[in-house]
Amino acid sequence: MRLHRQNKQSAFTLLEIMLVVGIIVIILGVAVSKLGNTTGVAKDMRVRADIQAISTQLKLYESVNGFVPTTEQGLQALVTPPESDPKPTRWYQLFKELPQDPWSNNYVYLSPGRKNPSGFDLYSAGQDRKAETADDNWGN
Repeated sequence: MRLHRQNKQSAFTLLEIMLVVGIIVIILGVAVSKLGNTTGVAKDMRVRADIQAISTQLKLYESVNGFVPTTEQGLQALVTPPESDPKPTRWYQLFKELPQDPWSNNYVYLSPGRKNPSGFDLYSAGQDRKAETADDNWGN
């Protein structure tokens, strides 16, 4: 009596492989979409930190001199002594160089501000690089 052994080779069919690949692609797509905006979050956090740092230095400038720089003098008054009036009586260099927003532009500074008429406005013009548009970032 002979026993026949059947040699069954087990292998994956093309359909099974395609199904697994499809599931992996869907999972990766969901993961990428969830993580895709991390650069936007990082840029927002950087704007927030920069605005906080610049605001702190502007308040120090004001406490030493009794006023903040004018719009004309701008934030550059924190780096070099302003040449226009009102000139500070006790000027100190508060930045070696001004930080730029994540899109490599200068922050927008207005004194007195439009949004804060009794103080100053300080914000990033955002990705479109145009002030007073919907994507302006005020750091809040």
